[in-house]
Amino acid sequence: MAEEVPSPILSAGEVLIAVSYSCISAGTELKSVGNSGENLLMRAIKQPENLKKVIDLAKSQGIARAFSKVQQKVKYGTPTGYSNSGIVIAVGEGVQNIQVGDKVAAAGAGIANHAEYAVVPENLVMKVPEGLDLKLASTVTLGGIALQGVRRADLRLGEYCVVIGAGILGLLTVQFLKNSGVRTVVSDINDDRLQIAKELGADVVLNPAKENLVKRVTDYTGGYGTDAVIFTAATASSEPLSEAFQATKKKGRVILVGVSGMEIKRADIYKKELDFKISTSYGPGRYDREYEDKGHDYPYAYVRWTENRNMTEYLKMVHEGKVNLEPLINKTYPIEQAEEAYASLQSPEKPIIVLLSYDNDVNAKPSSKVVVNNSYTKKGKLNVALVGAGSFATAMHLPNMEKMKDKYSLYAVVNRTGHKGKTVATHFDAKYTTSEIEDVLQDPEVDVVFITTQHKDHASLTLRSLQAGKHVFVEKPLATTPEDLNKIVDFYNDDSIQNKPLLLTGFNRRFSKYAQEIKKHTTTRENPLFVSYRINAGFRPATDALHEHGGRVVGEVCHFIDLITFLTESKIKSVSVEKLSPKNEQIRSDDNVSILLKYEDGSVGSLQYFAVGNKGYQKENLEVHYDAKTIIMDDFTKLTGYGVKVKELASKTPEKGQYEELLHMFDAIQNNKFAIDFDDMVQTTRATFLIQDN
Repeated sequence: MAEEVPSPILSAGEVLIAVSYSCISAGTELKSVGNSGENLLMRAIKQPENLKKVIDLAKSQGIARAFSKVQQKVKYGTPTGYSNSGIVIAVGEGVQNIQVGDKVAAAGAGIANHAEYAVVPENLVMKVPEGLDLKLASTVTLGGIALQGVRRADLRLGEYCVVIGAGILGLLTVQFLKNSGVRTVVSDINDDRLQIAKELGADVVLNPAKENLVKRVTDYTGGYGTDAVIFTAATASSEPLSEAFQATKKKGRVILVGVSGMEIKRADIYKKELDFKISTSYGPGRYDREYEDKGHDYPYAYVRWTENRNMTEYLKMVHEGKVNLEPLINKTYPIEQAEEAYASLQSPEKPIIVLLSYDNDVNAKPSSKVVVNNSYTKKGKLNVALVGAGSFATAMHLPNMEKMKDKYSLYAVVNRTGHKGKTVATHFDAKYTTSEIEDVLQDPEVDVVFITTQHKDHASLTLRSLQAGKHVFVEKPLATTPEDLNKIVDFYNDDSIQNKPLLLTGFNRRFSKYAQEIKKHTTTRENPLFVSYRINAGFRPATDALHEHGGRVVGEVCHFIDLITFLTESKIKSVSVEKLSPKNEQIRSDDNVSILLKYEDGSVGSLQYFAVGNKGYQKENLEVHYDAKTIIMDDFTKLTGYGVKVKELASKTPEKGQYEELLHMFDAIQNNKFAIDFDDMVQTTRATFLIQDN
């Protein structure tokens, strides 16, 4: 069903497109839409690799939280579509090869969506040749997938190739092969599609339900077998793949572009020493964040055919008439008839390609705001605007707010992509959703801004919200650079600003019942504390986005420094750091650190944060030693005292204070005071900068 959502927000390296056409393929998208109606159990059975992840999550965080995270995926869904075309109406900072007014095609699942407007990274945007109909250009992603499969087959003039599956990818593949002078056999169980393949140039077509594929191919190739098979079908059976191996000559190759059962028989491949290759989507660059998200291209001389260059070549071939799409595009529906378009894919005619069209005015300003609840009534005392509808905010903060409806009301949701913002706002009964933060900063009804975006944006969004007079809750870290932190400090030091709003950084651990119980006992101590805090953080690949913008030290270690500071009630005097010296690039030194904090009252905090430990071991262990007493906190699930009688606390899963921090923030706002002393938030953040730079 088509629905109105806010237009997406443009960032550096991205292109904003007013979409003219988007392409629905009968294979991939129909399967994903069909899965959306299945219950969680059926999905899990069909995806055992994901089921194992859920089981592991349940073991570490409990069944309830594991189930909640799975529900998040289902509840909010994902926008459909991965191939469209249109007119560029804006470009982000750093975009070099695309200009406003260019006709372009775009690719990317969850990026080049079925939507009036799409924000796409530059390397997934291709200029459309002058004179090529945007309707045809909207198939660019499918063309890139098929072309990459042909490149992986590496065939020469006069060689043989069998294409298994005469869907859109197979029918495009046939045309690429014929352009290259390759003798082509097409196999499919649909006679109508085989007829289209024949019309597009296939030398031989056959229906494996009616004749023996292996024998026919062997006879056609003079008894040798085909040089290659390009498998573009989608089936759960392993039998077609087995036949592909059997039909291939010695030293031949089979390229998997589509989907197949993967029970491979050794006898099919061993004696002939076959090569079995996977073709990954549109080509080199796919799933590489450096290429797709950051725009770092591969050198032309070393990687001749990147995904962008593949799709650009496809558009050229369509423009030159070397690829005929007319028999493949069955019908174009206006976006308002999206449901009818998807329904047509399941009709007896089984169309190959269906397009959606959009009546966009490229000169009109896209709408950033959509009202989802005209009858909104304020339930709690504070209206909240959520900025960044990520999984943590929607799984933790918003459910916690619902439990304290007398205090908080979710009033607005700000999200970079409109689909997620709309679904979250609808589910939690907010008044409106928007992709532009200025809409909530100028709204007098907003009392508190909750910032749960990417780390790099925390400081700038916090400052803008404070300057607009809004109280702010910002997830950790408060800032990722000293310069950004100093701007927030300057705001609070500016005596010309009256009635400054309050700020809370999400250092939730100090608010947990475990930390609060420890603090009851340490406040009566006679001597300084000796605190040992061990964090088994878990391995994250060196290329993970978590290592950017201050990395795990700035982004996570701040949590643990704050908790130690909370217990000592003292200022940090000095920071000493030692980092692991790995022997290979897989292990990073900056997420394996030993930190020694010396406090002005004489207390010492020893903090070990590492990613090289075993994931089966508990994540956090805190030891507090003082006055011949010891208190041990095991992963926020158990508290034990030695020489001191502590309250018996136990939890089945870690309880780290996220619920309690919202209670403390509400009380702080009601009493016009900081829930965490501002200087503590600043010194903790500055300490992480020192550690990261050491």
